[in-house]
Order: sequence, then structure tokens, then C-alpha cells
Amino acid sequence: MDVDQLSAVFGALSDPTRRAILARLTQGDATVAELSRPFRVSQPAISRHLKVLAGAGLISRTRRSTARLSHLEAEPLRNATDWLTRYREYWEESHRRLDELLVRMQDDPTGSSAMEGTTP
Repeated sequence: MDVDQLSAVFGALSDPTRRAILARLTQGDATVAELSRPFRVSQPAISRHLKVLAGAGLISRTRRSTARLSHLEAEPLRNATDWLTRYREYWEESHRRLDELLVRMQDDPTGSSAMEGTTP
């Protein structure tokens, strides 16, 4: 995933209304009218949110008869999750090292050996 698409995905996900729209689309395709029901915003406002989601590649839009349906496209979410996973692994390793330090500190209440092998 290139940086620009990743930025577009995170930008689209930054809005709670757009996140709620994506959550609704996990249940199936929907029209603008169906997507706007739970919100206190106009259908044109929902359409603008859909345009942002489509621009980030998170949804696709198709016509069925007179209805225009929005469909969830999950691949960009997977790519963003893969990108975030690297940082989760970093934090898990940091927490593991912190846990080890705390155990050493509990084993040696004077703290004389707790800091051995650690870097500032």
C-alpha cells in the first residue's frame, strides 16, 4: 500500500460518521437513504462522506435499477491493519521488556541489579 492511499484510508477513518457507515456496510450493500437513517445529517452530507470513503478505496458504488448502492471494500483496511501490526509488535516487545524489568525489581527490592542490562 502506498503512503498516499494509507493517508487517505486513515483520513477517511478519522471521522466517526464514516466509521459508522463502514460498520453498517459490513451487514451488506446499502443506499444513501439507508445509510443516512441513523444520523442527524442530510443525505447530501452522507453522499459527501461516501465520496471520501470511495476516494480512499474503502467502498465502491454501483447502480441497481434506480438505486445507487455502496459496497464495503475491505482490502484497504487489511493493508492499514498490516501497517499498524508492525507497531503493535514493537509495543508488545517494549511491554515484554518492561515486565521483565519489573520482575527483576520485585526480586531485588534494593534495586541494585534491576537496572543492569538496561539502557537509558
